[in-house]
Amino acid sequence: MSTTKCCCGQVDERELKLQEIIDKYKNTKGALIPVLHEAQEVYGYLPLSVQKKISEGLDIPLSEVYGVITFYTQFSLNPKGKYKIQLCMGTACYVKGSNLILEKLKEMLGIDVGECTEDGKFSLEACRCIGACGLAPVMMINDDVYGKLVPDDIKGIIEKYKNM
Repeated sequence: MSTTKCCCGQVDERELKLQEIIDKYKNTKGALIPVLHEAQEVYGYLPLSVQKKISEGLDIPLSEVYGVITFYTQFSLNPKGKYKIQLCMGTACYVKGSNLILEKLKEMLGIDVGECTEDGKFSLEACRCIGACGLAPVMMINDDVYGKLVPDDIKGIIEKYKNM
């Protein structure tokens, strides 16, 4: 596996860590999912370059690596922001207006679902259920839960995190 050097000539530490992860699991049956989990911890997501290195290192077709990543929701093909916004789009939340909350979030952040703001501060995900139906509509920002939301609540909540 070739390593990448940054502008100052240093080897990318994440690539070295990825190689260690691959080497640790190389001869282990069923290693793909643990490797993907650990690689995502290192990179924050699983870009194509990382998928290719895992594919080559474990001698697994790239299509299989990609298939596993896209099948399981805990894996991400896109970078995540410092503040991960998860908006519930389950039945209770949707009926109570989570679609309007989603539109307000997209407008304020300038991103769509699955994307990250250019400054890396926010990423936006729509999920099926957070498990707080009594608070519908509900969203989480990292571990903070916000319930009984209306679109007018969003500006103040986002501003709080912008200033952190």
